[in-house]
Amino acid sequence: MTIIIIFFVLHWYLSLCSQTLFLHRYASHGYYHLSPLGEKIGHILTWITQGSSYLSPYAYGILHKAHHSYSDTEKDPHSPHFHSDPITMMWETAKTYSQVEKREHPFCKTFAPHVKQWQWFDNLASSWLSRLFFGTLYFLVYFYFAPHWSVFLLLPVHFMMGPLHGFIVNWFGHWAGYRNADTPDKSKNTLPVDLFLMGELYQNNHHANPNDPCFAKKWWEVDPGYVVLCMFKQRGFKPHSSQVN
Repeated sequence: MTIIIIFFVLHWYLSLCSQTLFLHRYASHGYYHLSPLGEKIGHILTWITQGSSYLSPYAYGILHKAHHSYSDTEKDPHSPHFHSDPITMMWETAKTYSQVEKREHPFCKTFAPHVKQWQWFDNLASSWLSRLFFGTLYFLVYFYFAPHWSVFLLLPVHFMMGPLHGFIVNWFGHWAGYRNADTPDKSKNTLPVDLFLMGELYQNNHHANPNDPCFAKKWWEVDPGYVVLCMFKQRGFKPHSSQVN
């Protein structure tokens, strides 16, 4: 059971690192700069860590910019206030994501992410062959190390890790918690100390200050994602001029 726990925790946080550090703080907001090679490394690390639930940085960046611009309105691609339940919200988000990834959605003409689209790699990483490959790897880990059949109930979390993180942030971050700022939307800070989502659940702080790479504002709040960026000596952030305000 120890190996399963270690595997689950590692997959959770490695996938989360790709989402918050590369997809969100780089591709969506441009809080720091990467060379073309650095961007490609970011793509590859996202593929390895998200595996079967790989999300295109290009599509993620556009959707997130749309989320900020239309937060908690009918145009918001993922708001709990315009969807009756979590499953409906995830399904509608998935359809919009697919259209954006194929450049078939109007969002593509309105918003531009801070990352160049690596089309052939996105096609590879998003292919059913790739998703099946990673899904099989997860299954084999559980097949060899799970002490009881009930532990296999955790496998769907591995299969849908990327979208699951997004769901938790967008549903609970706009539905439950406290507010530090009076923003036009209904964003909230779900946890006073957000260790589980690496600062992503400080949604109210983030929507009030979208150009600030640190999502923690009160003395008791801790943004682990920002701490990681500082550890990589990215403290002197220089936002791109086209950031969302």
